[in-house]
Amino acid sequence: MWLLTSLSKHQELLVCALLSLFVINKLVIYSKLRQFGGPRWTGFSNWPHSWAMLQDRCHELYEQANLKHGPIARVAPNILITSSPDLWIHVNNKPGYKRSDWYYNACRIEYRRDNVFSQTDNQKHEQRRKQMAPGYSGRENPDLESSVDERVQEFLNLIRNKYLSSDTQVIPIDLAQKIQYLTLDIISGIGFGKTFGMVQNDSDVDEYLKSSEEGLAIGNIALALGFSWLAHAPVIGKLIAPSAKDNNGFGKMIAACYRAVDERAANPTDKRSDMLASFIRHGISGDDLRSEALEQLIAGADTTSTGIRGALLYIMTNPRVYQKLQQEVDNAILEGKAPGSGKGIITLAQAKQLPYLQAVIREALRLWPPAVNIFSRDTPPGGDTVTINGESIFLPGGVSIGYSAYGMHHSKEIFGKDAKVFRPERWLNSDPDKLAAMIRTNELVFGHGRFQCLGRPVAQLELGKTIFELLRNFDMALINPTKPWDARNHLGLFAISDMWVQIMERN
Repeated sequence: MWLLTSLSKHQELLVCALLSLFVINKLVIYSKLRQFGGPRWTGFSNWPHSWAMLQDRCHELYEQANLKHGPIARVAPNILITSSPDLWIHVNNKPGYKRSDWYYNACRIEYRRDNVFSQTDNQKHEQRRKQMAPGYSGRENPDLESSVDERVQEFLNLIRNKYLSSDTQVIPIDLAQKIQYLTLDIISGIGFGKTFGMVQNDSDVDEYLKSSEEGLAIGNIALALGFSWLAHAPVIGKLIAPSAKDNNGFGKMIAACYRAVDERAANPTDKRSDMLASFIRHGISGDDLRSEALEQLIAGADTTSTGIRGALLYIMTNPRVYQKLQQEVDNAILEGKAPGSGKGIITLAQAKQLPYLQAVIREALRLWPPAVNIFSRDTPPGGDTVTINGESIFLPGGVSIGYSAYGMHHSKEIFGKDAKVFRPERWLNSDPDKLAAMIRTNELVFGHGRFQCLGRPVAQLELGKTIFELLRNFDMALINPTKPWDARNHLGLFAISDMWVQIMERN
């Protein structure tokens, strides 16, 4: 009896001690960032952030936090979010900051294997960027633009042959799906030297899109609930992480990607160049090559397709903009600034000379950023003093600070009182100082400095060509303007579907 009583007392003391340690730990973490405001309970719990992720709207949480609590706000016990472009540029430039393990490890696709996006070691990341940059820039792939042109022409042919509506018949087309077919064919063509054939087959070949969406949705839930670390834990991680042997999710995509990479790697890289050939020449091989190719498919196709779909949605829902842009397209053809009908796809150089087209693209990327990831960075161990709006603020060491895409790109201070409105003219009529600040902020859509998106040149190619050629050839209208699409934020990438449109040939 005495022994049982003694054990019971010891257990009570142990429980009390553990609870005390838990409370003390929470108070220490809270006090470290007590100067920063945030939504209720975010100083003590991850749940508000997790709940927003589970509802596919964490980008909205970040924006509201910054609107209410200032350019630096707290969204979890040890996580800050910023809407300040100056601070985000500083964070990406200054030595000592690094990518946060808690976020980027969760973005790994394969068991304990990093790619250029998920790598948190700054030196390894920089080395991998140097190996990959020539392939993305087009310097080692002279056929890059012509390859994109071929894919865009195939896309136009698909619409013309199968989905043209008329005065007597409407043939709905899910433009969200078809544009993703296009971007995956583009990235596979310039990446592997061989397209997946999605546009030609008008189908999700090997279920790449389905697998990617399933994988991102699962990853989003795992991160929100705090379970993502399990996929990279010893022993158990191998059992639950995506594998090429799986029949769904990322596993199925991994298997199909591996086949394509191995097939390309088996052929000479000196006769024909593409991205993989460039990567191989710069020392990437084996599993590393497979990992980079896989990341290239997911990130490259998803973000670019989101950018194109966002631009088209805003164009179709703004008749004034639609008419003005289509007039610029027509004038460019009449004035010889773009190829005539049947004489080829507009070049990148020509598209860049069309001011309203470029303004529309900038405005669409601003209002609907293709990637709204938190892109979290860890502060230097000793902390850092930053200046925002003339005020010095100390960021403690070991704290995560992330990017508020909506908060930054919808800022009234930077873009004006109508920042929530789609008005491309703001890029053409603003005074020089204001325009410079707007452009500087808008460029952050593609990241900054050593973390800038490698695929930016390819994305700009696709955006200009696809939008111009669609408006040159067709008239487009949403079938249901009250519900133009279904969009869900999974790990900062948008899964978009049901963008039903009717398309008619232009006279």
